[in-house]
Amino acid sequence: MEEVLYDIIIIGAGPIGIACALKAKKAGLSYLVLEKGPLVNSLYNYPANMQFFSTSEKLEIEEIPFISKEAKPSKQEALEYYRRIATSNQLDIHLFEEVVDVKKKVDFEVITSKKTYLSRQLIIATGFFDIPNLLKVPGEDLPKVTHYYNDPHLYAFQNVVVIGASNSAVDAALEIYRKGGKVTMLVRGDSIGERVKYWVKPDIENRIKEGAITVFYNSEVEKITPNSVFFKHNGVIKSIENDFVVALTGYLPNFSFLKSLGVDLTGKYLIPSYDPKTMETNVAGIYLAGVICGGKETHKWFIENSRVHAEMIISDIMEKG
Repeated sequence: MEEVLYDIIIIGAGPIGIACALKAKKAGLSYLVLEKGPLVNSLYNYPANMQFFSTSEKLEIEEIPFISKEAKPSKQEALEYYRRIATSNQLDIHLFEEVVDVKKKVDFEVITSKKTYLSRQLIIATGFFDIPNLLKVPGEDLPKVTHYYNDPHLYAFQNVVVIGASNSAVDAALEIYRKGGKVTMLVRGDSIGERVKYWVKPDIENRIKEGAITVFYNSEVEKITPNSVFFKHNGVIKSIENDFVVALTGYLPNFSFLKSLGVDLTGKYLIPSYDPKTMETNVAGIYLAGVICGGKETHKWFIENSRVHAEMIISDIMEKG
């Protein structure tokens, strides 16, 4: 039986990968989406009570209406929205099938955990939520340490250190505090992050001001032990007795995968090389879509401003024939 040659294989079934699949299908191109986890894997792994910064219409793809109870939708509403799009459009998506290698001969040979596929072009839409930005300190691998936060109930009545000052760290600190956890935040800078959601920032600052949540600014973790966290605060080593550590210090794209494809990474932020007009990388036939385009600058691209990548990529592929 002759092996199928796809026009496009899309790696990653997040919102932007789904948008690329919709555009490919409407253009009459043969395509396949490969995803190592569940549909919209990154969104699925977001905190249970997460609310988006963007309003629902800015998360829409292909002008398919996204109706939410409030202006800023919840994680569960987003999961339902993108699942219904995939289902109603009968998109060709293989879930729980991880890409383990890609080889270039005449076409791209995509080897997964289940089989091998051939494709003329690749779209990499894998996001950046898979690889935590590690602290690289002793004890980081202890069971009490996590780089992902889900539900605050786990931390009720516990001494919890939250590391970071971004949206995810602030949300975790507030939720755990409201479930009865004793929260201490360790922040490398001298204030709560400027990009924290504007309706949340006053809340965390007021909880800190009143002493409900303790914070140590200008702090860096030195080591983690089963019962404590040791950190340097303004040059002085201090320690806190502690039950759990929630280290929300950001995430990184899979740079090793991009390098294995031959994609150039430039500068201290390891920005992938691509044409901003077409999203094609320095490797002919490989395109980037979504937040992976920002390298370590993971705040530059998100659903709202990278939806256009799908149109740009498919238009370029169609023009080249």
